[in-house]
Amino acid sequence: MNKPAVQTSVLEVGGMSCQGCARAVTGALEAVDGVDHATVELAPGRAVVVWRPGKPAETDAVIAAVRSAGFEARVWTPPSAASAAGAPSDSAMGGWRFNVLFGGTITALLMIGEWGFHWGMERWFQLAALVLALPVQVFCGARFYRGAWRQARVLRANMDLLVALGSSTAFLYSAWALAAGGMGHLYFLEAASIITLISIGHWLEAMASDRAAGALKALMILAPATARRLDPSGAETAVPVATLTPGDRVVLKPGDRVPVDGSVEDGESSMDEAMLTGEAVPVEKRAGAKVYAGTLNQEGRLVMRVTATGADTALAQIIAVVQRAQQSRAEIQRLGDRVSSVFVPVVVGIAALTGLWWGLGYESAGETARSLMAWLWPVSIPAAPLAAAVVHAAAVLIVACPCAMGLATPVAIMAGTNAAASRGILVRDGVALEKTGRITAVVFDKTGTLTEGRLELAAAQDLRPAPERPVPLETLAAALAAPSQHPLSRVLARVGDPAGCPVAEWSESRGRGVQARWRGEVLRLGALPWLEECRVTVGEAGRQAVEACGQGATVVGLAIGDRLAGLFALRDRIKPGARKVVARLRAAGKEVYLLSGDRAVTALALAVETGIPAAHVFAEVRPEHKASRLRALQERGVRVAFVGDGINDAPALAQADLGVAVARASDVAREAADVVLLRSDLEVIPEVLALAQATLRTIRQNLFWAFFYNAAAVPLAALGFLSPIVCAAAMGLSDVLVIGNALRLRHRRFRI
Repeated sequence: MNKPAVQTSVLEVGGMSCQGCARAVTGALEAVDGVDHATVELAPGRAVVVWRPGKPAETDAVIAAVRSAGFEARVWTPPSAASAAGAPSDSAMGGWRFNVLFGGTITALLMIGEWGFHWGMERWFQLAALVLALPVQVFCGARFYRGAWRQARVLRANMDLLVALGSSTAFLYSAWALAAGGMGHLYFLEAASIITLISIGHWLEAMASDRAAGALKALMILAPATARRLDPSGAETAVPVATLTPGDRVVLKPGDRVPVDGSVEDGESSMDEAMLTGEAVPVEKRAGAKVYAGTLNQEGRLVMRVTATGADTALAQIIAVVQRAQQSRAEIQRLGDRVSSVFVPVVVGIAALTGLWWGLGYESAGETARSLMAWLWPVSIPAAPLAAAVVHAAAVLIVACPCAMGLATPVAIMAGTNAAASRGILVRDGVALEKTGRITAVVFDKTGTLTEGRLELAAAQDLRPAPERPVPLETLAAALAAPSQHPLSRVLARVGDPAGCPVAEWSESRGRGVQARWRGEVLRLGALPWLEECRVTVGEAGRQAVEACGQGATVVGLAIGDRLAGLFALRDRIKPGARKVVARLRAAGKEVYLLSGDRAVTALALAVETGIPAAHVFAEVRPEHKASRLRALQERGVRVAFVGDGINDAPALAQADLGVAVARASDVAREAADVVLLRSDLEVIPEVLALAQATLRTIRQNLFWAFFYNAAAVPLAALGFLSPIVCAAAMGLSDVLVIGNALRLRHRRFRI
């Protein structure tokens, strides 16, 4: 049955000035019925909307949603090659660069004249200041005015409104006072510096956000633009990667990056897959091996057959996961969102009250400020009530911009998910990252997680009398096991030649064993308890099996009729470092459990070897019952992370507070986990938990700073202790501090 088609819509979005705007657009898009998720990129002003499977792409609906949020939107059309080549690169930094350069130059000239040469009270300088500040107000301030107007049209308010009100209040008051002939201090410098300094803050924010997204950008440029396609005659032709289709043959020379996913048909080499898995050791490749887009061919010449292109490649799926994680929202962000949603109207009200207080109660306000100077620092109070009202109201408007509050969580999530991606760890979203940091217990699946997942035949014992061995025991086992896909069956199917023992009436008891008829007798191959249920006499052989299980092997019995004919001991090697990882988790206060479908003695042997307490072992648990065991732990108040191979453990991964799947790169799109590990190194598990805890700690630090900054700065500005220039600088600095704190995650070593 074919899967329903998934459609996407790409929009060009106008009016976004910061990450807060991008989040507002994301929220508006994802609120549209039928939208699965949306990714909004601030730099190019583009939004990619992914619709739920089977849902039609209703482009008009998402455009209307963006416009209702106060932004402009239209269907994005890719530029032609010629226009793209001639067009300058568009970026958020480039958008603010004019404000920084032009506004910075004007502001510097005004500062030199007013602070350096003390010309502030000279009539000619005031006229010159008007001429210089006016283009800053008109051209540099246009972005803020447009943003404020778009939001006002839909009865909303954002930081653009605060900047526009603060700057224009100072400018218009100064222009009015100059026209009226007043010789008091004018505030053209403050008006220009507000726009300039906040533009510098946005510019620094754009650069820092660009750095935070560095891992994603590195992934996006890995796949080459062209490939060497091999035609049927053996000739190589350089073609655009976009023209490749499944089934094409592509030549890879030493130093080439793989253009799309495929499988090796000819040649031997080693691949650097660190960009996918975080594993620095090269992986050997020969005929039949899978290769992934973006990985690096190191030494030999390979011919590969294309198996997936475009959005179906592992690299594209990883990029999609990282992008979605960066745009996601954590539960902790709701506090900041609730405050930010009412913050701007409240600040405007406080600014209005501040202006009324200084304008109508000038003596009272001034006396209050002078009484506090002994405890704080001396400040100069404007001589005129109207000037004091304007300046201090403008200061409140500027210093209270809630941008740092809005950035506190998403920039930390962006940095955390990028740090994880560079280590071969894919975090689905911000909620998953948040859950990871609160885990109190880790439950390991056995096969493929704590163990290598590659069973080997450790020993075989034929219990039949010598005259009754016309067919080798291994041949009988291979014939019974060959039709089954169970991991144990696949190992036993290779120990002999199935063709040497044709069987009939084959059937399988899922997860327990198989049976068939051979020469008029019933053959059974499976777990000893199942054989006993089928009335097979185990006897002394059963005790031998228990002894073998106690040494960490899994025993499978082969019965002919009601007699046990032989035993096979299968062993799965424990992964290197498993005991060390368990010890680190327990030392960090995490409870560690083992969940296995094997017999209790086998699971206990593995637990002893890895350092897991015997009381924390759940054995003989069938796949469909794993989720109920996790539920029992959760009912005791334990926050559970389940680590499985991500193939047969979907119910358990979904039930756990945090599902962690150890998967191959090609499995990313299928996993039902919160976290996907692209390498099977168990030492990644403590690293994941430590990274999440560090990210949560960074989010809390950022939120504390943002709240503390506003709580302290607003009353200081209202009382006259912070000038508009200082407020503008402080507002920009708060954004940079929040982002800088998050960026520390990119270069830290995470140990639990």
